[in-house]
Amino acid sequence: MTVDLARIRAAAAELEGVIQRTPIQYSGALSAIAGAEVWLKCENLQTGGSFKIRGAYTRMLRLSPEQKAAGVLAASAGNHAQGVALAARMLGIPATIYMPVGAALPKLAATRGYGAEVRLHGATVGEALQEARAEAERTGREVIHPFDHEDIVTGQATIALEIAEQVPTVRTVLVPTGGGGLLAGVATALHEILGTDIEVVGVQAEGAAAYPGSISAGHPVALATMKTMADGIAIGEPGRIPLEIVRREVRQVDLVSEEDLNRAMLLLAERAKLVVEPSGAAGVADLLARPGVHEGPIVVILSGGNIDPLVLMKVLQHGMVAAGRYLQVHVRVPDTPGNLAGLLRDLAGLGANVLDVAHVRTAAGLAVDEVDIAVECETKGPEHCTDVVRSLTDRGYRVR
Repeated sequence: MTVDLARIRAAAAELEGVIQRTPIQYSGALSAIAGAEVWLKCENLQTGGSFKIRGAYTRMLRLSPEQKAAGVLAASAGNHAQGVALAARMLGIPATIYMPVGAALPKLAATRGYGAEVRLHGATVGEALQEARAEAERTGREVIHPFDHEDIVTGQATIALEIAEQVPTVRTVLVPTGGGGLLAGVATALHEILGTDIEVVGVQAEGAAAYPGSISAGHPVALATMKTMADGIAIGEPGRIPLEIVRREVRQVDLVSEEDLNRAMLLLAERAKLVVEPSGAAGVADLLARPGVHEGPIVVILSGGNIDPLVLMKVLQHGMVAAGRYLQVHVRVPDTPGNLAGLLRDLAGLGANVLDVAHVRTAAGLAVDEVDIAVECETKGPEHCTDVVRSLTDRGYRVR
């Protein structure tokens, strides 16, 4: 079996009425940053909240009647879990999903809501997958792998058919990459439809970057450790099948930092009005980290939007810090009545919105008649931060 355009088109026909043809949205803000036309492929708005339903349904549709009756197993941090659970419900197949103990509560709830049995096991997707495979050995049930199967890659590749129709002049496509099923499928399809000069770029989190080493080695190489908030692409070892395709079809895999991901999510929420999970924002993070590098028109796949609201709140706050929207300063003043009020009044006059104040009278280096005031402010950006600090200094404050 191979992944080719004929199979991809057949999978797309089978997915009609099952998935949504997700919209593609022009971003003026990102176009200005990238210096090229930028379009956002909104798989965060897909049925189940991510692209995963495409591959899961394609894979499970092809199971034998006996395999369907026995039920399926899967392992996922959330998006594949929801894709398998949803596809299983549509196809009438019993599904048991293993998820890491730390999986986001909304993803757990959604997976159960689609009718799957959820079992928590291990700290990573890899450990959950090991347990799913152990059960498969005991029961003979089929494991629906998140990325390492040609049917999965074929289903994910159907995104590329839509991109080719929606932005036929596309020159670069940025693809969030974990195990590599999405990257392999999109690269295969776009190169067959639009030609091999289309640049399909994988984007990984720096803390979970398994592809560069595996590409160099020529075979999957497991990471010793992983650390990233982008749990959807936190995969410690590429799939054998996706890696083989990626080595043939993809010339570039970029890495992005946690700060880049934070900034990307903030920009998408503020300027595009889109809620995207950290892994889904990886392509936008790449644009922010490397402005002007990619040839346009550029399509960025927003691969998922399943995020815990509490995590979203924290991430957006960190994004504001990364974007220079918060200012933290220490101001040392004489310990006399009115100095704190005067500082707050001056900050208000400078347009800085005070969020928190700490008033310290006893600390190392403080004179007996001095007080240290730590202030956290919301500002309008890096230039405003600089203006605020300069203005306070000009007014005689000792700013640290």
